[in-house]
Amino acid sequence: MLLGSQLRRLREARGITREAAGYSIRASESKISRMELGRVSFKTRDVEDLLTLYGITDEAERISLLSLAKEANVAGWWHSYSDVLPSWFPTYVGLEGAASLIRAYEVQFVHGLLQTEAYARAVVRRGMKGASEADVERRVALRLERQKYLVNENAPDFHIVLDEAALRRPYGDREVMRGQLQHLIDVSEHPNVRLQIMPFGFGGHSGESGAFTILSFPESDLSDVVYLEQLTSALYLDKSEDVAQYEKALKELQQDSPGPDESRDLLRGLLQLS
Repeated sequence: MLLGSQLRRLREARGITREAAGYSIRASESKISRMELGRVSFKTRDVEDLLTLYGITDEAERISLLSLAKEANVAGWWHSYSDVLPSWFPTYVGLEGAASLIRAYEVQFVHGLLQTEAYARAVVRRGMKGASEADVERRVALRLERQKYLVNENAPDFHIVLDEAALRRPYGDREVMRGQLQHLIDVSEHPNVRLQIMPFGFGGHSGESGAFTILSFPESDLSDVVYLEQLTSALYLDKSEDVAQYEKALKELQQDSPGPDESRDLLRGLLQLS
């Protein structure tokens, strides 16, 4: 995505159409569009030819962009789990790992970045009916590996609104749910985590369309991405007008939900009742 956005910027600065750029690398206009959106792999020769077309002759700049092309084609650690993942999810894991700010709303269950191992196992078993125990454990291992994002040196800020429904819907037995509630209380104390609970008592709210995640990146060239998961696929929205709608919905959810301190109190109350 980063390389694609830089190639788009260079092309537009020269006033070159996607059609002309495609012709220069023996490809279609639609391939240039997919390249600029970061949705296809990059051939070094294609990038070299585009840089020449765009008038990039400075050797240092060419080397930097060609290095990006090589990095873009290297499979991330999560690709080793591809055999137990739906086809659209590795893309999300890669984007999640590159994000500097993750904002989300969840209603069905606790967000994957905040799940305990026991709770995650219960969720995965429910979602992968008939899967072998080995496949279940590999999916759980991936989820736990993703959680390291929140505590590493370059941890993103994570702002999450959990619907109270996610906390009251049991996955696993009583002890699993108690452990999950306590974990949420603990992790909500982390400086980069802002956890809020949307209580039942509020009634209808702006999260009526269901769960969503907004990913923001440290590179100014990259637009925010909204991730929407469906039963058989996922949507990645990056048009500014689409992102703005989800940002508005999340802002309203944050405004209408109790703050982090009050939300921790709500979690403690649920823990006492469980």
